[in-house]
Amino acid sequence: MSTKTENETTPETRIEADPAVPVIRIVREFDAPPERVFRAFTDPDVFVQWLGPDSTSVRLDKWDAVNGGSYRYTMLRGSEELVTFWGSFHAVRSPDLLVQTQSMEGAGDEAVLNTLTFEALPDGRTRLTDTTLTDSFEVRDMILSSGLDEGVIAGYQKLDDLLAKD
Repeated sequence: MSTKTENETTPETRIEADPAVPVIRIVREFDAPPERVFRAFTDPDVFVQWLGPDSTSVRLDKWDAVNGGSYRYTMLRGSEELVTFWGSFHAVRSPDLLVQTQSMEGAGDEAVLNTLTFEALPDGRTRLTDTTLTDSFEVRDMILSSGLDEGVIAGYQKLDDLLAKD
């Protein structure tokens, strides 16, 4: 199990690798109610504003965040295409559950299953738990070593800033 934390002035982002099954669990709390955090993961206009580090941007090619819908987006650095992701939305249940598959261009036929839960906490806060199930420990470890921690932590900091503006 590994844990990454941000600096002392921002909330902790826990990234854990389950030793028994090929799962990555990311847990993070936000100073906003579940409806607003959920919207940040499903509204395309909001999603592109916070995903990834400051040095990247997101180009949405397709986005249909409904049960049975699909998506495709590319992470960019300037005009350089870094990586393209696509998948399907399996359960879109506001404000507490989002289940989707995700594949990555260049990774063969691999697909992961992401289950995100949005738990209401006191004082209008939300605990997000993102559980990613992969086909193997090898794939899980490849994802963990890909810079996932840096991208997630930076993106969630941008999301904090965005949620504070609303």
